Amino acid sequence: MTGGRAGSWKIRVVIPALDEEAAIGAVLEAIPADWVDSIHVGDNGSKDATAEVARSHGARVVNAPRRGYGSACLAALADLDQWSESGPNEIVVFLDADHSDDPTQIPALITPIIEDQADLVLGSRVHPGIEAGSLTLQQRWGNALATTLIQWIHGHRYQDLGPFRAIRRDHLQNLQMSDPDFGWTIEMQLKALRQGLRIREIPVPYRRRIGTSKISGTVIGSCRAGFKILQWIGFDAWRGNRPTDGDVVTPVEEKR
Repeated sequence: MTGGRAGSWKIRVVIPALDEEAAIGAVLEAIPADWVDSIHVGDNGSKDATAEVARSHGARVVNAPRRGYGSACLAALADLDQWSESGPNEIVVFLDADHSDDPTQIPALITPIIEDQADLVLGSRVHPGIEAGSLTLQQRWGNALATTLIQWIHGHRYQDLGPFRAIRRDHLQNLQMSDPDFGWTIEMQLKALRQGLRIREIPVPYRRRIGTSKISGTVIGSCRAGFKILQWIGFDAWRGNRPTDGDVVTPVEEKR
């Protein structure tokens, strides 16, 4: 794939995936090819044909054997680092493989970065335009709680912790992302505040996913995700203004 409309910018798309054979083809087909330079899929141990379908649509696929959303993202980013040196004008876009995010919104997501109005742009699902039933009650409640707690700590009101997001690659590297599972999105948003990044949220469409969510689709998954999110917020609050080598103390990794 070769980008074009983004001018001198290189646009890299990262997609974590686990058993998304039924959805990932449609996701990749919807990505605007004239905006995107490369697609990197972190296959999190799929037992179906997720990897084969992704490759057939032009994506680079890397195996991420350690189970976890963040692990799949980290594996895809490692592949990107090996495949392409980071340049001054690169943007990394993250979206899910389950067809809930709308890849046609990538231009809207990256434009504030290209126009030097933001460093991190988040696709917000907190608006009336999302498909009915696309967000579970526990997702809505968890988002509201987490964003309220972050506002108390940092004075910044996030609307959402949604997965669809774009960030300049150099800033992403400076964040030193580490969470291997459910804390990936909250880690990025907390560290972005710590580093003073310019953050913007824009409303994006959101629809019912194809298949069953490995996180919000089960009570156990939802509880584990909620615990990890609160753990990240708790460690961030504990840090306060303490100087540390990292941006945020990394919570203890879950035993598996």
